[in-house]
Amino acid sequence: MRPDRRRVLLVGGHESRDGRCLPGPVGPGGPEVRAVGRDLHAALVGRDRIVAVPMTLGRDPELPAVVAQTLRWAARERAPGDLLLAGPLGTTGHLVGWIRGAVTRALRDGPPRQAVLLVAPAAGPEPDAELFRVARLVRQYTSVRWVEVALIGGDPDVDEGVERCLRLGADGVVLVPASFVPVAPRPGVRTAGPLLGPASLATLVRERVAEAEHRWDRYGDDGLATVHHEHGHSHEHGGEHGHGHGHRDEHDHTDRHRDPSVPVTANLKGAASHVG
Repeated sequence: MRPDRRRVLLVGGHESRDGRCLPGPVGPGGPEVRAVGRDLHAALVGRDRIVAVPMTLGRDPELPAVVAQTLRWAARERAPGDLLLAGPLGTTGHLVGWIRGAVTRALRDGPPRQAVLLVAPAAGPEPDAELFRVARLVRQYTSVRWVEVALIGGDPDVDEGVERCLRLGADGVVLVPASFVPVAPRPGVRTAGPLLGPASLATLVRERVAEAEHRWDRYGDDGLATVHHEHGHSHEHGGEHGHGHGHRDEHDHTDRHRDPSVPVTANLKGAASHVG
């Protein structure tokens, strides 16, 4: 790795089973996968310059704040700018767009009266409720009659979700992952691929890293002081994240979709360019 190049850490939370469902390093100097918490802290030991990317698709609004806390602790003994926090990979606005793309691809074949079942691991009352909200928005902006939710390890589980779709009158069900966790196939039920293919995911990571480096080079902002939100309510705040410079960076579009009052059609601008 060149001396001037930063190590890139992809930090996973509940949407990727603490990083276990994220891709590993790709080639020398490629991104490393770390779990939030002690695993991330261990990666910060040493003198490498690092940029950390919170790998949330939008249902883990606490992840950036928790990552920032770990980086702030390690930064006390580091030179300014050694540790940078990138914006989250995605927001719920992006997630709705990615799911819409997956649904469009999945429904090209199959019976006309198909139901979509969004599947993700159970993570707690608020992120689980957010998935139901996402399902409602997907249904609003697609031509699908049924968009339901199933929670791996939660209620309703996947089998219950499939049964509900069939009871509602669907002639078929398509399972669509709403996290990084793969969805186990089931007999007689179609399963869509991941929301983001490897190339799209790599492009998004590069964009977040470039935004973080630009923010530091231009404004001296390491990103560590921009995520002091109420835990569990970040998605309800607007995207006016102050950088301490009396302006909003032109690249902080990764956060401006968290206010549910913003029309989803505006949120999805550009999201379709990063589907699997």
